[in-house]
Amino acid sequence: MAQDQDWYSADTATFGDRLAGARDAASLDQRGLAGKLGVKLAVIQAWEDDLKEPRANRLQMVSGILGVSMSWLLTGEGDGPDAPDEADPMSSDLVDMLAEMRALRGQIAQTGEKLGRLEKRLRTALKD
Repeated sequence: MAQDQDWYSADTATFGDRLAGARDAASLDQRGLAGKLGVKLAVIQAWEDDLKEPRANRLQMVSGILGVSMSWLLTGEGDGPDAPDEADPMSSDLVDMLAEMRALRGQIAQTGEKLGRLEKRLRTALKD
């Protein structure tokens, strides 16, 4: 399978986006993938919504089932599916909204990490 840098790259897609794209390319729905992996549907939904990430052993199983590399799932680099056909291109307004949503998702993740570091500093300060 070919890789399309623009569609699935780390700058434009998340792990969940790539998982959903590979699952669609493999003609599986979320329930079908969950059944093949032996996990609950909610687990697949959480992965695709970027609320959780699979452990290494599950990631290896997912990549095998979907026929993509683990590296591609994590970063967008490596063997992955072709980008979806864009026979009906999105309006520039939709493209802008998606870009803004991705930027916000990144900011939220960074803020969460910063909050975690601050909480750790606070716990350390309270122990002293």
